[in-house]
Amino acid sequence: MFAALILTLPSQPNAVRLRIWRGLKALGCAALRDGTYLLPQAQAARLEPLAQEVLAHGGSAGIWAMTPSDPGQVQAVLALFDRSAAYAQWQASQQLLLQALSTLAEVESRRAWRTLNDTLQALLAIDYYPGAAAVQAAEELQALRRAIDARFSRGEPAAAAAHDIARLKASQFSGKRWATRARPWVDRLACAWVIRRFIDTEARFLWLRDPAGATPPPRGAIGFHFDGARFSHAGSRVSVEVLAASFGLDADTRLQRILRSVHVLDVGGIPVAEAAGLEAVLAGLREVHADDDRLTDAACAVFEALYAAPQAAA
Repeated sequence: MFAALILTLPSQPNAVRLRIWRGLKALGCAALRDGTYLLPQAQAARLEPLAQEVLAHGGSAGIWAMTPSDPGQVQAVLALFDRSAAYAQWQASQQLLLQALSTLAEVESRRAWRTLNDTLQALLAIDYYPGAAAVQAAEELQALRRAIDARFSRGEPAAAAAHDIARLKASQFSGKRWATRARPWVDRLACAWVIRRFIDTEARFLWLRDPAGATPPPRGAIGFHFDGARFSHAGSRVSVEVLAASFGLDADTRLQRILRSVHVLDVGGIPVAEAAGLEAVLAGLREVHADDDRLTDAACAVFEALYAAPQAAA
């Protein structure tokens, strides 16, 4: 159920028209069509002041309850409330601050963090149907706060993360067998690349039909991206993000940009420009290569090219 504000704005004065447009934007209204603006029914009262101002200046305005007639219409209306682009814009600012930390003073860094926090809180306040992007943004804000504290408040006690990830040494994982589910897709392919590229250059991969059940990994193999695996999803992080965090790769901005594409393709979240292209290429490779080792070799070349691309460091 939605509340629909149907209005005709007065032709004059322009200041009133501008206030109404700003008010609609501040409330996060979805535009169904020109002159018809929506909020969830529970937020209907927030439309009243706008309707009263329109009426007071000679326009027409009414607030109606609207119920879509089928699930398709519901999804179409919910899509109008999608905040993915706004979260992507916020994330771009967060990443710029993260990259600039080494050049900023403490006061400037903390002031910039507060601005990002205020911006995110305002966005969350009008995200009436939050999803993965909202969770991801909140966690990235806290990660940025931890980075600032680590730079300027060394020795200050810090609360453990809800899904604390232990730091490991790559030298202790050399020449290992790494096991996951057969027919790897985005997250598993990215894991294989990160393992081979940054952790274990001699890695051998085992592709198992059901590693969490009927076909468990052999003794000594290191599991990734399946239930019970040593490296798998933790909180909102996908498996490759857990791998990267475990081996201290968080500060590699080129890598992190690739991992954000993997994140959105695996579980959704803040959109990344390269994600659609990466998905298309990996889907094509999956059709071309029936053998999982050949598929992984080809996918690793794609990730390596993305890592080397100039725009990856932007």
